[in-house]
Amino acid sequence: MTDSSLRERPPRTDPVLARWRNAVFTIFALSGFVFANWAARVPNIRDILGASTQEMGVLILGLSGGAILGLVASSHVITHLGVNRAIVWFLATAAVGLIGAGLIAGYTPSFWLLFLALMVSGAGNAVLDVAMNVAGAANERRIGKTLMPMYHAGFSVGTMLGAGTGALTEQLGVPVEAHLTAVGVVVIALDLWVVRYLQPAEEPHEAEPGTPAGWRTRLSAWTDPRILLIGLIILGMAFTEGSANDWLGLAMVDGYGLTNPGGAAVFAVFVTAMTAGRLFGGAALDRFGRVPVLAGSALLAFAGLLLVIIGPTAPVAIAGSVLWGIGASLGFPVGMSAAADDPRKATANVAAVATIGYLAFLVGPPLIGLLGEEVGLRKAFLVVLVLVAVAAVCSPAARKPKGLSG
Repeated sequence: MTDSSLRERPPRTDPVLARWRNAVFTIFALSGFVFANWAARVPNIRDILGASTQEMGVLILGLSGGAILGLVASSHVITHLGVNRAIVWFLATAAVGLIGAGLIAGYTPSFWLLFLALMVSGAGNAVLDVAMNVAGAANERRIGKTLMPMYHAGFSVGTMLGAGTGALTEQLGVPVEAHLTAVGVVVIALDLWVVRYLQPAEEPHEAEPGTPAGWRTRLSAWTDPRILLIGLIILGMAFTEGSANDWLGLAMVDGYGLTNPGGAAVFAVFVTAMTAGRLFGGAALDRFGRVPVLAGSALLAFAGLLLVIIGPTAPVAIAGSVLWGIGASLGFPVGMSAAADDPRKATANVAAVATIGYLAFLVGPPLIGLLGEEVGLRKAFLVVLVLVAVAAVCSPAARKPKGLSG
């Protein structure tokens, strides 16, 4: 970072930027809160539907399929709407999909209607994911301090609160329709409140929406080898994180004999470990750099997965869940931060790597579900180890290119 670039930055105590930082953190948290409330009730919804493990994999594919559709359109949608309007509209869309899923599961349990509701929620969260990462990167650049792990810790705080809420409602026997509807309404209300504190995330030199240059810039991300390798990092780590989000609770119930509330509680342990990894990950990144931290994270995730797969008792598997959560914590934030290194191409690059990464959420649920039906969920997690290795091998691509300040 050059002296001139430091002089150009506003003071770190600027209250406007501080409020913007807090708003972005809250948006990340709300995104995680929406998802985790759904994930924590998966065992209950499986019971309502009377679905097999393989059928649940297909159902969760609705969430992933909607996410892929949202990501494919995200750079174009965000360019035309603007980052902040995209955040408002698509966080609300994710919440509406969650409400729909709850009402369908509770009142008219239909597999395919629930699939469609999850597609809506997944699409909303996917566009939101790109928009909030672009907003976070812009705020990080203007404050002049590493913030992306903290923002993703915000997502993990949301998942921790959502998993805890889900476990509590499961334990208290709260109907799934009442639970998910209440969560969706609260999220929409907070969405409308927090966006007042956002600042424009667009850089002044970015192409005007709809111009040929803008389209070329957005599409060029798919021909950049570095961006594609960063996408593979996120693919591997998203598969690692997503497998736990989708299947850890059921694996603990079916593989270790825990109750449904017990499975939800282990999921809460996992997301709590992820939160801790992201809260303290910034210091590790500043000290050791992106590449060593990514490699170390992959090693921890690998070790945790093995304990869950081959652990002789539930307590050993729970300890593995902690390592798994810490190891999976930094893959997404480091990858997103690396993709946004060049502010001129941040939206297009973030959308590209997120699209590649979300393929894990598209392929992962049915793959793990199919394997789990044949060999059990614990053994099905072996496939995740391969993707962890891929992320480790590609980790050098996260190094910041020469010539970019900051």
